[in-house]
Amino acid sequence: MTAPQRTTTSVISRRTALTLGGTAVGAGGLLLAGCAAPSDSGSGGAGAGEGSGGAAAPSEPTRVASLADVPVGGTAAAELDGQPILLAQPTVGAVVAFSAICTHQGCKVEPAETSFDCPCHNSRFDPANGEPLEGPALEPLPSLTVTVEGDDVLVSA
Repeated sequence: MTAPQRTTTSVISRRTALTLGGTAVGAGGLLLAGCAAPSDSGSGGAGAGEGSGGAAAPSEPTRVASLADVPVGGTAAAELDGQPILLAQPTVGAVVAFSAICTHQGCKVEPAETSFDCPCHNSRFDPANGEPLEGPALEPLPSLTVTVEGDDVLVSA
């Protein structure tokens, strides 16, 4: 006759189960964060340099448009040192410029009739000050320095 066999079961404590679960969730979050698109939080401000969405800083004032290219109350697109920028003329002779890189996830923002619009996630920005009007973007577009000399619109980072 054989003796009855004992079976042992391994029981883990609640603390161990929570620790293992928390570690798994944390590791999964890190993996997902690595898959996300790079984001420009806008914390670097205007001309923060490479990766900020703005032009390389500092730059010399460069002619990017003529005053006639930027309608009063309207918007326009231009380039500064190979980087896309946005222009607006809220009032006669007062031109403002911003980086055209969305502060939400780095997509290129386009000029619209009365706003700057990001086609990726529908953020809209006020052309007078670069502040977000709607959408997921929370930070304003980085501003650039503008000088108007005669009919020339000069911009620097």
